[in-house]
Amino acid sequence: MANILTAIKAGITDLGENRAQELTTKAPAVAAHSEVHWHFIGSLQRNKVKVLAPWVTLWHSIDRIELGETIARFAPKARVLIEVNVAAEPNKSGCQVTEAPSLVDALRDQGLAVAGLMAIPPPRSNESDPIRHFAALRILAESLDLTELSMGMTDDYELAISEGATMVRVGRGLFGDRPPGHPLRR
Repeated sequence: MANILTAIKAGITDLGENRAQELTTKAPAVAAHSEVHWHFIGSLQRNKVKVLAPWVTLWHSIDRIELGETIARFAPKARVLIEVNVAAEPNKSGCQVTEAPSLVDALRDQGLAVAGLMAIPPPRSNESDPIRHFAALRILAESLDLTELSMGMTDDYELAISEGATMVRVGRGLFGDRPPGHPLRR
């Protein structure tokens, strides 16, 4: 927690977490800092929405209508990003590129504020790989008149920014890997 408090004191107000358990532990601990906005950036199970709803300002990983319905129930008018599987990887979450327009409409019909798109491209074998996927997400967002693009992580955020990212996920770069033995370390 000390590193999070240091980040807040340094002026970082948007914090993200990819595990519900971690967010619901950290958010109450820094609740006195009203300027902090929590982003949930991981794969999300519907049964976790209720406990996350009081804390989350922006949901980054909405990839299906049912998840949107649950968020709308516990966090009406919530701001969301649609997670897109830009490389059509079979074992990865995110809606397919062709499904994104109808998902935008369905989520808006639920009363959610669809702010943009999110993607995590496959691991790169060369520098052009992520650029191609970041560009595809930007083009899709433009076609849907969406302004937010959450793409790029510690190892490729500069490439993502060059393709229009408005948010990058650089927790590992700022805070390092989770310590050995941490229950949520992958």
